[in-house]
Amino acid sequence: MKDKANKGYWQRLAKIYAPLMESDKKFYNAICGYIRDYLKSDMNVLELACGTGQLSFPLSDCTNSWTATDFSENMIKQAKRRGTTEKLSFCVADATALSYENENFDCVVISNALHIMPEPEKAMQEIRRVLKKDGILYAPTFLWAEKKSSGLRKRLMSITGFKAYKEWKKENFCEFITDYGFTVVKVNLVDGGLAPVGVLIAKKLIIKFQFH
Repeated sequence: MKDKANKGYWQRLAKIYAPLMESDKKFYNAICGYIRDYLKSDMNVLELACGTGQLSFPLSDCTNSWTATDFSENMIKQAKRRGTTEKLSFCVADATALSYENENFDCVVISNALHIMPEPEKAMQEIRRVLKKDGILYAPTFLWAEKKSSGLRKRLMSITGFKAYKEWKKENFCEFITDYGFTVVKVNLVDGGLAPVGVLIAKKLIIKFQFH
């Protein structure tokens, strides 16, 4: 994700991110509830754009291993300060250029990140590559176009450096995911305050797939 301005925003936000997200605990609990039903104790999970671990900590105990990554070194530093477990580890990684081997993970989780990536298609290619043949993708994502009133809030946030590159509706977001070799299993809309969040769950298609 080669966007220095975008990365700088998240680097600066890292120190206050965890306490800031505490006010949205109910929101994150709702997201975790939808994802938890699909997790299994033998799964090895890769989380992209983990922030300071809002999903990592409550969900990792449901799995065999949970590798939580973020492109912001400061976010990972703050996450590690919150602790690690036998199952949960944190490291810096760019979702658009992962170092992991092909078909290495049972699940990939990427929460509220695809819409703020300048090139989300590169992240989707990498997600598909590192997922096993029967792998599952969990992608809760802000759907800015679902709520007309979110435009003003987003413009106000942009003053601080926030930038959303994609403004999807539910249908457009599902199309985007399927374009990269996935079949959508379910999408639940959760009130994210700023905009609805589509908690999307998809499975990797077992076909020889070529990207557009």
